[in-house]
Amino acid sequence: MTLDVMQIQEILPHRYPFLLVDRVTEIVKNESLTAYKNVSISEPVFEGHFPGHPIYPGVMILEGMAQAGGILAFKSMDDLSDEEVRNKVVYFMSIDKAKFRNPVRPGDRLEYRVSVIKHKGAIWMLKGEAYVDDVLASEAELKAMIVDK
Repeated sequence: MTLDVMQIQEILPHRYPFLLVDRVTEIVKNESLTAYKNVSISEPVFEGHFPGHPIYPGVMILEGMAQAGGILAFKSMDDLSDEEVRNKVVYFMSIDKAKFRNPVRPGDRLEYRVSVIKHKGAIWMLKGEAYVDDVLASEAELKAMIVDK
């Protein structure tokens, strides 16, 4: 299953400049998701991070992982109608074991690989990894909860 940016916007409330997932390339419900973001020099964050030496901020990488994890959680919940999905949102509860291995720069394709560690009710524990050209750039464990808006 693949999702384009228009389909992603039906799931996530985020919009430009804070929608950080461009496309989902693979979903295995209740197991994993692969998605990507094309990092462009035209993004507002590069005006200040850092002029003359642009590096995509680690917090933005983590947020992109979290958004990808939210998509995985929503697409794994077969019992929700489209209307119910529109009335729910994913909230971050915690980020643990975050590590930044390699810098991400303009022109990179940042690939998110998210997998389910544990799922119980509305709570999701996820392992997130971000790669550029199959080289690990960042990783973290994420906990999120799906709640009513």
